[in-house]
Amino acid sequence: MKSLQIEKRGKMPKTKALAAASSTKKTPAKSAVKGAVKGLVRKSAKPAVRSASAVSRRLRQIEDKRSAILGAALGLFSRFGLHGTSIDQVAARADVSKSNLLYYFANKEELYVNVLRDLLALWLEPLRGFSAEQDPGEAIGGYIRRKLVVSRDRPDASRLFCLEMIQGAPLLRDELDRELRTLVERKSEVIRSWIASGKLAPVDPHHLIFALWAVTQHYADFGVQVQALTGHTLEDPVFFEQTVENVQRIVLQGIAPR
Repeated sequence: MKSLQIEKRGKMPKTKALAAASSTKKTPAKSAVKGAVKGLVRKSAKPAVRSASAVSRRLRQIEDKRSAILGAALGLFSRFGLHGTSIDQVAARADVSKSNLLYYFANKEELYVNVLRDLLALWLEPLRGFSAEQDPGEAIGGYIRRKLVVSRDRPDASRLFCLEMIQGAPLLRDELDRELRTLVERKSEVIRSWIASGKLAPVDPHHLIFALWAVTQHYADFGVQVQALTGHTLEDPVFFEQTVENVQRIVLQGIAPR
């Protein structure tokens, strides 16, 4: 009983507690803090806008630096391979410090894999456009042109991908088993639908895709041989158009329905 009385005496009456809380909120110190905070919010409104712009600019700088490193790495890896290229060489070619390069990529192997992933995306992009609704002649003819554009504009990319395949794709195997296989199977179904509707001769879709890859990438991977035999490269606009027209004719006449 005594303890209950003590507990009751220890509690502040509800009305007094509310009054105390109310008086606390009205202290000059707290009013000053509130005024300072409001003033700070008003003053920081404009810098926040500038900060967002600065962040956007910083993100662009980071992406530009990353692209420069990947481009430098591609040029070296395509000539000397993974083991023949050093991080110092890539940093020097990208015009960045070694420590700055390692900020973006933990080691040479990670850099190499990122270069290969970018190449795979570039290499597969023209194939993604195939759809059953398209005319097969236009779709395949357009694909040939786009692949030859890649061979003309990014021969180092094609050569590095070829080098990785020759070595057994040790660092790209998972990507091939997943993304590449899935995409090729989807586009093989498109080719089968063209064949079923009588728009193409009966050919195995995989072998058709392999042939398209081989003939278009030949002009990048064996560019020196092409130039030695013809005196031209794909950078010659006239020779480029002749190449597109001839490859299209060879392929499309070979798979035309009979």
